[in-house]
Amino acid sequence: MVFKRRDKRPVWRAVLEFFWPRGGWGRAARYVQHRLHRLPDTPETIARGIFAGVFTTFTPLYGLHFIVAATLAWLVRGNIIAALLGTFFGNPLTYVPIGIVSLETGYFLLGIDRHSPHHASLLEKFTYAGHDLWHNILAIFTSDTTDWTNLRIFFHEVFYPYLIGGIIPGIIAGLVAYYLSVPVIRAYQNRRRGALKKKLAALKKKQKAADEGGAPD
Repeated sequence: MVFKRRDKRPVWRAVLEFFWPRGGWGRAARYVQHRLHRLPDTPETIARGIFAGVFTTFTPLYGLHFIVAATLAWLVRGNIIAALLGTFFGNPLTYVPIGIVSLETGYFLLGIDRHSPHHASLLEKFTYAGHDLWHNILAIFTSDTTDWTNLRIFFHEVFYPYLIGGIIPGIIAGLVAYYLSVPVIRAYQNRRRGALKKKLAALKKKQKAADEGGAPD
């Protein structure tokens, strides 16, 4: 295959690079920043795309973040590529604080008592929900009965509070990213445009000198 890796990575290395990419997260962030600056669009349009991407990271729709970000960018008339790059705001280093903020906000808005003794831990809810999902899938092909209890608990105590609670901090983080991005992108584009004009002027001057030097007496 044309795009197949020549050096096939073992599973442990793929997992390791997911949490800590080659060169570290600083290098990855600089790459994303460089790509954003070079997008051929207005600073406001690119920044609206960044807003969409950052906002999406505060939703519990893992696995669908690219689709959600692209759709939201289209709705707000933002740059879709910028939205996809903006989703990298959510990564293994930020997902935990994002999740905590979103859940705590959701619990507050919905009036859920997260300290209630019958509530299992967050990890246990994920585990139980995954077990129920797998069991119910197998039940389609066996004589076992389906049981949606833990999935209902997961929806009401994790997914729904996360979904509702992520709206406010997602908007705040998205707006901060928007207003920080516009002047930075505009300055970069102006500097790059100026550099291109200087380069073009130098080429014209060089061409003119060459034409004059080669002209007959």
